[in-house]
Amino acid sequence: MNKTNLRFWILVSIVAISGFSQGMLLPLIAVIFEKSGVSPSLNGLNATALYIGILLVSPFMEMPLRKYGYKPVIIYGGGLVIVSLALFPIWETFWFWFALRVLIGIGDHSLHFATQTWITSSAPADKRGRNISLYGLFFGIGFASGPLMTPLVNVNQSLPFIVSSILCFIGWIFVFMLKNERPEQEVGINSFLSTIKQFKKALKYGWVAFLPPFSYGFLESSLNGSFPVYALRMDINVTNVSMLLTAFAAGSIITSLPLGILSDKYGRRNVLITILFLGFFSFTAAIFLEHSFIGLFVVFLISGMVVGSTFSLGISYMTDLLPKTLLPTGNLLCGIFFSLGSLSGPIIGGLFIKFVENVSFFYIISTMLLTLSIIIFTFGKKTNLVFKQQSS
Repeated sequence: MNKTNLRFWILVSIVAISGFSQGMLLPLIAVIFEKSGVSPSLNGLNATALYIGILLVSPFMEMPLRKYGYKPVIIYGGGLVIVSLALFPIWETFWFWFALRVLIGIGDHSLHFATQTWITSSAPADKRGRNISLYGLFFGIGFASGPLMTPLVNVNQSLPFIVSSILCFIGWIFVFMLKNERPEQEVGINSFLSTIKQFKKALKYGWVAFLPPFSYGFLESSLNGSFPVYALRMDINVTNVSMLLTAFAAGSIITSLPLGILSDKYGRRNVLITILFLGFFSFTAAIFLEHSFIGLFVVFLISGMVVGSTFSLGISYMTDLLPKTLLPTGNLLCGIFFSLGSLSGPIIGGLFIKFVENVSFFYIISTMLLTLSIIIFTFGKKTNLVFKQQSS
């Protein structure tokens, strides 16, 4: 195996372990708080801490990456996640766990931002969708495994946190084997003000590509942060909740690579419109099947297959639209939009569960997916043409 391939597989393996910790934390803490009598709105608020951390650190990430390179940023992010996970069992209080989740958000975003940019910058155009879909696939495998740790809370509440911390540490060690590299530089990117200018430039040419990461963030956080609360109130037990969430993540694993390859062949925009529209239909079906575990399991599996890859496809679409010098900024904005979606998911979901009665939780998700599919259908091609004209 050559050095480039070794680096790629180390990076996606680390992302898988990071996905495992994220997939575990959302439903695990939601269940712990629900059993402790914490209200759905406060439960949702605590789930937003991870994404608040991402938003807090995002404006300051690009300069260290350009100055120090990918490897130090990944090491810093991974180390912060390991320490934070290990601290959860020490003190179970709402605000201490909120603070730890903020730190995990900062660490995870540092890790993902550096790995995404490294992979997108080095991927050849004809294999871009494939490589980034493998990145999403490994994250999905980790994320799918995470909810399976939730039932361990009945054995020992500290056990899931300890296992996740150890796994992250094992993956973190392998980063030290990599040779550091830096992204392609653009003259004048050395201040906070220049970073803001890069944001404006990337948004001008690629704004439509940041909507899929937003939709995935909303989807992921509302399903993993709010749905467990909704499900428990419908008398669906914890084990079945974890199985449903795993079905969604497993669905995304099944189709991640095929969708990436299809997007290389037929275009990112066309594939994104199709999967978002199919996602709207699948979650609309969930409205009518929510009292059947088997029905929900099938719907979650199909939904994962169609919309579980929206984040990686959004990154690929962004990479198509932006020049290489703007890729760090574009990856940063993908993370920011993912965080905005992730922040709004638990808040809207928590408020919906608290104040809206006798209306299915799945209406929120199906409406969001339909809206975004229409936006990308209407504006996606236009944005792509604008960039081509500017760059020609």
